[in-house]
Amino acid sequence: MAAVETNLICIRNASIGYGGRAVVSDMNLDITSGTIAALIGENGSGKSTLLKTLIKEIPPVSGSIEINGTDIARLSARDIARTMAVVMTRMVRPEYYTCFDMASSGRYPYTDRLGRLREEDRTAVEEAMKLTGTWELADRYVTDISDGQRQLVMLSRAIAQEPRLLILDEPTSFLDIRHRMLFAKAVKELADRKHIAVLMSMHELDLVRDMADRFIALKDGRIDREDSVDSLTDDYIRELFRL
Repeated sequence: MAAVETNLICIRNASIGYGGRAVVSDMNLDITSGTIAALIGENGSGKSTLLKTLIKEIPPVSGSIEINGTDIARLSARDIARTMAVVMTRMVRPEYYTCFDMASSGRYPYTDRLGRLREEDRTAVEEAMKLTGTWELADRYVTDISDGQRQLVMLSRAIAQEPRLLILDEPTSFLDIRHRMLFAKAVKELADRKHIAVLMSMHELDLVRDMADRFIALKDGRIDREDSVDSLTDDYIRELFRL
Protein backbone atom coordinates (compact mmCIF):
# COMPACT_ATOMS: atom_id res chain seq x y z
CA MET A 1 0.00 0.00 0.00
CA ALA A 2 1.44 3.37 -1.05
CA ALA A 3 2.25 5.88 1.68
CA VAL A 4 -0.15 8.79 1.97
CA GLU A 5 1.37 12.13 1.04
CA THR A 6 1.18 14.85 3.69
CA ASN A 7 1.85 18.54 3.16
CA LEU A 8 4.72 19.24 5.57
CA ILE A 9 5.43 22.80 4.43
CA CYS A 10 2.71 25.13 3.19
CA ILE A 11 3.73 28.71 2.33
CA ARG A 12 1.15 31.19 1.08
CA ASN A 13 1.79 34.76 -0.09
CA ALA A 14 4.78 35.01 2.25
CA SER A 15 7.68 37.41 2.31
CA ILE A 16 10.87 36.50 4.18
CA GLY A 17 13.82 38.61 5.21
CA TYR A 18 15.46 40.50 8.04
CA GLY A 19 14.25 43.38 10.18
CA GLY A 20 11.00 43.64 8.27
CA ARG A 21 12.80 44.00 4.93
CA ALA A 22 11.93 41.26 2.43
CA VAL A 23 14.64 39.26 0.66
CA VAL A 24 12.09 37.06 -1.14
CA SER A 25 8.47 38.14 -1.68
CA ASP A 26 5.17 36.56 -2.70
CA MET A 27 6.25 33.00 -1.96
CA ASN A 28 3.83 30.13 -2.52
CA LEU A 29 5.27 26.69 -1.93
CA ASP A 30 4.25 23.19 -0.84
CA ILE A 31 6.62 20.41 0.22
CA THR A 32 5.03 16.99 0.68
CA SER A 33 6.19 13.86 2.50
CA GLY A 34 8.53 11.60 0.57
CA THR A 35 9.82 14.50 -1.54
CA ILE A 36 13.39 15.78 -1.72
CA ALA A 37 13.32 19.41 -2.84
CA ALA A 38 16.41 21.52 -3.53
CA LEU A 39 16.70 25.29 -3.22
CA ILE A 40 19.09 26.70 -5.81
CA GLY A 41 20.16 30.20 -6.79
CA GLU A 42 22.96 32.73 -6.45
CA ASN A 43 24.45 33.67 -3.10
CA GLY A 44 22.12 36.13 -1.40
CA SER A 45 19.05 34.93 -3.29
CA GLY A 46 17.29 33.89 -0.08
CA LYS A 47 17.96 30.16 0.24
CA SER A 48 19.37 30.26 3.76
CA THR A 49 16.88 32.98 4.71
CA LEU A 50 14.01 30.63 3.91
CA LEU A 51 15.55 27.80 5.91
CA LYS A 52 16.21 30.09 8.89
CA THR A 53 12.58 31.18 8.72
CA LEU A 54 11.34 27.60 8.72
CA ILE A 55 13.42 26.68 11.79
CA LYS A 56 12.26 29.89 13.54
CA GLU A 57 15.64 31.61 13.72
CA ILE A 58 13.94 34.62 12.12
CA PRO A 59 10.22 35.46 11.74
CA PRO A 60 8.53 35.81 8.35
CA VAL A 61 7.98 39.38 7.20
CA SER A 62 4.42 38.64 6.11
CA GLY A 63 2.11 35.91 4.84
CA SER A 64 1.31 32.41 6.06
CA ILE A 65 3.75 29.58 6.80
CA GLU A 66 2.49 26.26 8.16
CA ILE A 67 4.54 23.27 9.27
CA ASN A 68 2.58 20.01 9.24
CA GLY A 69 -0.69 21.95 9.25
CA THR A 70 0.13 24.33 12.12
CA ASP A 71 1.01 28.02 11.83
CA ILE A 72 4.73 28.34 12.49
CA ALA A 73 4.17 31.10 15.06
CA ARG A 74 2.22 28.67 17.26
CA LEU A 75 4.92 25.99 17.32
CA SER A 76 7.08 25.66 20.45
CA ALA A 77 10.73 24.62 20.33
CA ARG A 78 9.72 21.09 21.36
CA ASP A 79 6.98 21.01 18.70
CA ILE A 80 9.56 22.00 16.10
CA ALA A 81 12.01 19.36 17.35
CA ARG A 82 9.39 16.62 17.13
CA THR A 83 8.54 17.57 13.55
CA MET A 84 11.76 18.78 11.98
CA ALA A 85 15.49 18.08 12.15
CA VAL A 86 18.24 20.32 10.83
CA VAL A 87 21.76 19.79 9.47
CA MET A 88 23.62 23.03 8.79
CA THR A 89 26.88 23.90 7.03
CA ARG A 90 28.80 24.86 10.14
CA MET A 91 30.89 22.13 11.71
CA VAL A 92 30.28 21.19 15.34
CA ARG A 93 33.28 19.96 17.35
CA PRO A 94 32.22 19.55 21.00
CA GLU A 95 34.96 18.25 23.28
CA TYR A 96 34.52 14.98 25.16
CA TYR A 97 31.52 13.92 23.06
CA THR A 98 31.64 10.52 21.48
CA CYS A 99 29.91 10.05 18.14
CA PHE A 100 27.21 8.08 19.95
CA ASP A 101 26.73 10.96 22.41
CA MET A 102 26.34 13.39 19.52
CA ALA A 103 23.90 11.21 17.61
CA SER A 104 21.89 10.44 20.75
CA SER A 105 21.39 14.16 21.43
CA GLY A 106 18.82 13.97 18.64
CA ARG A 107 16.57 12.10 21.05
CA TYR A 108 16.13 15.11 23.36
CA PRO A 109 12.50 15.79 22.32
CA TYR A 110 11.60 12.37 23.72
CA THR A 111 13.76 12.05 26.86
CA ASP A 112 13.05 13.22 30.41
CA ARG A 113 14.48 16.37 32.00
CA LEU A 114 17.74 14.59 32.79
CA GLY A 115 18.10 13.45 29.19
CA ARG A 116 18.16 9.77 30.11
CA LEU A 117 17.99 7.38 27.18
CA ARG A 118 15.53 4.51 27.18
CA GLU A 119 16.21 1.30 25.31
CA GLU A 120 14.04 2.49 22.42
CA ASP A 121 16.12 5.69 22.24
CA ARG A 122 19.35 3.71 22.03
CA THR A 123 17.82 1.53 19.33
CA ALA A 124 16.80 4.60 17.31
CA VAL A 125 20.33 6.00 17.57
CA GLU A 126 21.92 2.71 16.54
CA GLU A 127 19.61 2.40 13.53
CA ALA A 128 20.37 5.99 12.50
CA MET A 129 24.13 5.48 12.72
CA LYS A 130 23.92 2.24 10.78
CA LEU A 131 21.96 4.02 8.04
CA THR A 132 24.73 6.61 7.67
CA GLY A 133 27.55 4.08 8.04
CA THR A 134 28.86 5.66 11.27
CA TRP A 135 27.99 2.95 13.81
CA GLU A 136 31.62 1.79 13.80
CA LEU A 137 32.56 5.30 15.01
CA ALA A 138 30.15 5.23 17.97
CA ASP A 139 32.86 5.16 20.68
CA ARG A 140 35.24 7.63 19.03
CA TYR A 141 35.36 11.29 20.01
CA VAL A 142 33.78 13.75 17.60
CA THR A 143 37.02 15.76 17.62
CA ASP A 144 39.01 12.74 16.40
CA ILE A 145 37.18 12.05 13.14
CA SER A 146 37.23 13.72 9.72
CA ASP A 147 34.88 16.51 8.62
CA GLY A 148 33.09 14.09 6.32
CA GLN A 149 32.57 11.55 9.08
CA ARG A 150 31.45 14.31 11.45
CA GLN A 151 28.79 15.54 9.04
CA LEU A 152 27.49 11.98 8.67
CA VAL A 153 27.26 11.78 12.47
CA MET A 154 25.26 15.02 12.44
CA LEU A 155 22.94 13.44 9.88
CA SER A 156 22.65 10.45 12.23
CA ARG A 157 21.61 12.87 14.97
CA ALA A 158 18.91 14.30 12.70
CA ILE A 159 17.66 10.83 11.73
CA ALA A 160 17.55 9.71 15.39
CA GLN A 161 15.23 12.65 16.02
CA GLU A 162 12.65 10.81 13.88
CA PRO A 163 11.49 13.95 12.05
CA ARG A 164 8.82 14.23 9.42
CA LEU A 165 10.79 17.05 7.78
CA LEU A 166 14.57 17.32 7.30
CA ILE A 167 16.18 20.71 6.64
CA LEU A 168 19.67 20.74 5.10
CA ASP A 169 21.63 23.98 4.60
CA GLU A 170 24.63 23.38 2.32
CA PRO A 171 25.42 20.18 4.26
CA THR A 172 28.10 18.90 1.87
CA SER A 173 30.05 22.13 1.30
CA PHE A 174 33.23 20.97 3.06
CA LEU A 175 33.07 17.28 2.21
CA ASP A 176 35.23 15.29 -0.17
CA ILE A 177 33.62 13.38 -3.05
CA ARG A 178 33.36 10.10 -1.14
CA HIS A 179 31.57 11.63 1.85
CA ARG A 180 29.32 13.69 -0.43
CA MET A 181 28.19 10.49 -2.10
CA LEU A 182 27.69 8.74 1.25
CA PHE A 183 25.69 11.70 2.56
CA ALA A 184 23.50 11.80 -0.56
CA LYS A 185 22.89 8.04 -0.41
CA ALA A 186 21.82 8.20 3.25
CA VAL A 187 19.41 11.10 2.63
CA LYS A 188 17.80 9.35 -0.34
CA GLU A 189 17.41 6.12 1.63
CA LEU A 190 15.89 8.06 4.53
CA ALA A 191 13.32 9.84 2.36
CA ASP A 192 12.37 6.57 0.71
CA ARG A 193 12.33 4.36 3.80
CA LYS A 194 10.73 6.80 6.27
CA HIS A 195 8.73 8.82 3.70
CA ILE A 196 9.88 12.13 5.16
CA ALA A 197 10.13 15.45 3.35
CA VAL A 198 13.56 16.95 2.71
CA LEU A 199 14.21 20.61 1.87
CA MET A 200 17.84 21.41 1.17
CA SER A 201 19.89 24.36 0.00
CA MET A 202 22.78 23.21 -2.16
CA HIS A 203 25.35 24.66 -4.56
CA GLU A 204 26.52 21.35 -6.00
CA LEU A 205 24.13 21.03 -8.93
CA ASP A 206 25.39 17.55 -9.79
CA LEU A 207 24.23 16.43 -6.35
CA VAL A 208 20.93 18.26 -6.80
CA ARG A 209 20.33 16.29 -9.97
CA ASP A 210 21.30 13.05 -8.26
CA MET A 211 19.43 13.55 -4.97
CA ALA A 212 16.39 15.74 -5.54
CA ASP A 213 12.95 15.15 -7.01
CA ARG A 214 12.22 18.86 -7.45
CA PHE A 215 14.09 22.14 -7.52
CA ILE A 216 13.01 25.60 -6.38
CA ALA A 217 15.03 28.36 -8.04
CA LEU A 218 15.27 31.76 -6.32
CA LYS A 219 16.18 34.83 -8.34
CA ASP A 220 15.59 38.59 -8.06
CA GLY A 221 13.61 38.33 -4.84
CA ARG A 222 11.11 35.69 -5.89
CA ILE A 223 10.65 32.04 -6.84
CA ASP A 224 11.79 32.08 -10.45
CA ARG A 225 10.89 28.48 -11.20
CA GLU A 226 9.74 25.31 -9.45
CA ASP A 227 9.84 22.04 -11.37
CA SER A 228 10.97 18.44 -11.60
CA VAL A 229 14.74 18.06 -11.38
CA ASP A 230 14.60 16.40 -14.82
CA SER A 231 13.90 19.84 -16.28
CA LEU A 232 16.98 21.43 -14.69
CA THR A 233 18.77 22.00 -17.99
CA ASP A 234 22.17 23.54 -18.60
CA ASP A 235 20.47 26.40 -20.45
CA TYR A 236 18.31 27.22 -17.44
CA ILE A 237 21.30 27.00 -15.08
CA ARG A 238 23.17 29.56 -17.21
CA GLU A 239 20.11 31.82 -17.13
CA LEU A 240 19.63 31.44 -13.37
CA PHE A 241 23.26 32.16 -12.53
CA ARG A 242 23.65 34.84 -15.23
CA LEU A 243 26.49 32.99 -16.95
